Parts: sequence; C-alpha cells; structure tokens
Amino acid sequence: MTKTDADRIIEKYADMVVGGGIINNELYGKYEVKRGLRDISGKGVLVGLTEISEVVSYILEDGDYMPCEGKLFYRGINIEKIVQGFQAEDRFGFEEVCFLLLFGYLPGKEEFAEFSALLEEYAALPDHFFRDTIMNASSKDMMNSLARSVLTLYAYDDNPDDISIPNVIRQSIRLIAQFPLLAIYGYQSFMHYFNEKSLVIHSPKKGLSMAENILYMLRPDSAYTKFEAQILDLALVLHAEHGGGNNSTFTTHVVSSSHTDTYSSVAASLGSLKGPRHGGANIKVVQMFADMMEKIADWNDDDAIGNYLEKLLSKEAFDKSGLIYGIGHAVYSLSDPRALIFRQFVEKLAKEKNRMEEYKLYFKVEALAPQIIGKKRKMYKGVSANVDFYSGFVYSMLDLPQELFTPLFAVARISGWSAHRIEELVNAGKIIRPAYKSVAKQKPYLSLGDR
Repeated sequence: MTKTDADRIIEKYADMVVGGGIINNELYGKYEVKRGLRDISGKGVLVGLTEISEVVSYILEDGDYMPCEGKLFYRGINIEKIVQGFQAEDRFGFEEVCFLLLFGYLPGKEEFAEFSALLEEYAALPDHFFRDTIMNASSKDMMNSLARSVLTLYAYDDNPDDISIPNVIRQSIRLIAQFPLLAIYGYQSFMHYFNEKSLVIHSPKKGLSMAENILYMLRPDSAYTKFEAQILDLALVLHAEHGGGNNSTFTTHVVSSSHTDTYSSVAASLGSLKGPRHGGANIKVVQMFADMMEKIADWNDDDAIGNYLEKLLSKEAFDKSGLIYGIGHAVYSLSDPRALIFRQFVEKLAKEKNRMEEYKLYFKVEALAPQIIGKKRKMYKGVSANVDFYSGFVYSMLDLPQELFTPLFAVARISGWSAHRIEELVNAGKIIRPAYKSVAKQKPYLSLGDR
C-alpha cells in the first residue's frame, strides 16, 4: 500500500512525540510519584474509602506489611462463604450478589423475590432498539458495541440526567438487567453482518437466572445443562466486584464525581475494561495457550513447558510482550481467591467436556510460571495465577465465543460499578482531581518568523 503524504506526516509527528515525550524514570523517584498509583510492592495509594468490597493481600505483622493468601470480601462477607452458601442450597447466586453489592446486605426471601421480579421486568430493550441501534452500523468489537448501546439508551430515558439516588438506582438495576441482551445481541449482529451467519434472536425467558438466560439467548437451540449455567453463574459472581481501585471501577468514581449521567459513567468504565491490561486479559490467556499447545509436542514435558515460558518472558514467543498472561496481579501476591475458587470447578467441567489434557497443561503452567518469573526477573512481591488464568478456559469449554469474553466481564461488573457510583453520589465528595508534577523546562515564545 502506497503511503500518502498524510501518512508520512503522521509518522513524522509520531517520531517527534516518542522521541521527545519520554520522561526520565529517575524523576518519579525524585518527586516520590507512585506510578500507576501504587508503590513498588504493588500496594495501591490510598485515595478513598468504601464499604462495598475489600481486597486483602497483606497483613500487618510487627509493624510490617507481609504478603498473605488473598481474600476478597463483598460488603464484609468473604466471597468464599458467599459461594459456599448458594452452592450448598443448589441455587444461582449472581442476582443475590447484585443485591448485596447495591444495598449492603443479603436479602430475605421476599426481598429477593421482589428484586428478581424487577430484574425480569427490566430485562427488555426499548422498541426497535435492536434494529435501529445494534444492527445499524454493527461493530466488529463487542465492547465498542456495548458502549455505544449504553450511550444510546440515554436517549430512551425520560430522565437521564437526574442523579438523585432513586433515579440512579432505577437506571442501575435496568442496566444490570439489560447488559446480557446488549452483549449477546451485539455479538449476533456482528456474526450476521461480518460472518454471514443466520440471525437467531431469543428474548430472555422469565423464571431463568441471568446465567441461564445468557446461554438460552446465545445458543441457537437454547439448550444448556444446569452445571454449565452454574459455572457461568459462578464466573459472574467472581467478576462482579473487586474494590474501588481497579481501573474500571476507579473510572466510575472519577467520572461520577463530576456528576455526569449514569450512561456516560458506565460507557467510560466500559472503555477502561476493554483494555487488554484489564478485562481483555482472559482472551490473551486463551490465545497464549493455543500458541503453546501448537509449539509444544508433549504437554506433559515440564522442561518443554518451562522453555516456552522462558521464551514468553524473553519476548521470543506468542505476542512478544514479555508477559505470561494470567499470572500475576496488581494487588494479590500469594494467591487470588477468585482463581482458587474457580479452579475447584474447572477440573469437573474439563472432565465433562473431555478436555482434561488441556486442564493438566493449565495446572502445570500455574505451578511453573511463578518459579520461572522469580528466576528471570527481580521480584518485589510474589506472583500467582489470577482469575483471568482460568476464566477464558472456562468460557471456551462453555462454547462461548472469544468476542464475548470481555463483555461477559462487563455483564458481571456493572453491578459493582453501579454500587460504587451510588456510593460516590451518596457521599457527595469533591470532584476527583489528583495532581501531576510538571517537569517541562520553561521556554520563551518565539514568533513564527524566528522559529
């Protein structure tokens, strides 16, 4: 392809920006700037208070913070206990978790029935929305499709800019209920337009959980097993919330503090979640393993697996990013509790789907990767498998398309975002406005003829 004059000019501008825009790393230490709003051990800079969830990765011992096994609490309740609770009663848990995050306590039977009925009532899109918005200029990227749909829903709201708490709660519950439709219909429209697949649209079925309805709407024959739905429900529960400091939820706080509308706030968080460093990581894990399985002849050969992992770190394999996707986390050190919970059910699903050899490979990589990273790189904290390590594998075993991996993260996380938005508005804090230290040298202004 011949480069145009515009292309050459843009390349020149890019060279100028890259060449002159890099800030000396030593200045971050000089001015005590915590890059990424976290210190060298990964602990986040404290910027706010929340009652919604707590991520625990360190404990205080003799005046020092020591790494510990990771724990996650939703409204003060350990996520492990939440999962054990609804699984012991053989029921779905995501809707209950949504209520817990939004309102701060576990609902009784009558309250839960009332909340579930409201979600069912709101699980519908405006008339002609699928035709006029989702199918019109269908997007190749499902997160962009989701964000566009959310922004368009603003036009269908009779009171979109009202940030009173009752109105924001109404908007939040409606969006929680609508997100599965927006994600799945966006994917089906994409497949119809860009892959010439038949367009089969199912409306959500009353009486089904959100996880069941996702499978019911997505699959052409609407067939699924209860165990499949339970695994997907668990994935939604584990992805629903993860503290106020994760990138997309912090975005919710930042944008909500400006008192913008709910739809703009959610669209901004979707933009954050789309990034491969955040919600897009599970796709990278699946793609990395596909490359690994192609390159390694014997999946039981620890040496071959270790050599491949070393090549990943040396930027010689897969996407040459230098990363082992799914290993390591910004906060957790010894373990990610979500990954540990997930792992208990992954093996059972792998047996059911005849994919045990792949599961064994995942298990080996989970064990070997931290050792190899520790040998190759200077470590300031431990590394372990994070929730993305297994979630993509689970989604692939459920025959969910990769295009929906990150949107499903959003289907879960909208509940957490909504809770944090409400908390930000209830507490009426100041607009979030941290400082950046300018390290630019002051220069005189020269007239055009003197430059």
